[in-house]
Amino acid sequence: MSTSPSPTDPAGGSRASCAGDGFHPHLPGDGAAAAPLRARLHHVRAGELDGDTAQTGGMRRFAAISGRTVGSEKLWMGQTHVAPATASSDHHHGDSETAIHVVSGHPEFVFVDDSSGEPVEVRLRTGPGDYVFVPPFVPHREENPDPEEEAVVVIARSTQEAVVVNLPSLYAGPGAD
Repeated sequence: MSTSPSPTDPAGGSRASCAGDGFHPHLPGDGAAAAPLRARLHHVRAGELDGDTAQTGGMRRFAAISGRTVGSEKLWMGQTHVAPATASSDHHHGDSETAIHVVSGHPEFVFVDDSSGEPVEVRLRTGPGDYVFVPPFVPHREENPDPEEEAVVVIARSTQEAVVVNLPSLYAGPGAD
């Protein structure tokens, strides 16, 4: 049996919470005006993810934290399910910083590293528990090479828009065909 501290009210007393009842079970239900979206915490349950997002063939995206779901202004977070044997097109995400956490499967992230003066295609092979950071404007591609297993990742972005700029190739520098 585990115990956890109970919430307290401003007067120092204990306040009961009815976890599982309603969107914010800890808020008074006496008809008082709701607090502004940015003045309280939000709990988005796994079964409440919003599938009304930009979609790509072979990939299903679900929003958890967004301006529409919780009123966030500078952050978007959600899940992407990548079908077996699927690859995105080459693209970048404009100004958006993107952080990726691998939940299941072994997705691969492909980009061109030209920091040595010579462009070299790099393939990041990932697994559950791994993280990937995609800086703004860096061309890349996501792949799930597994012929049978879906890959699931959690994505956090620094913008509300799902910016995807499709590109003809990963490398568009001098000498690129």
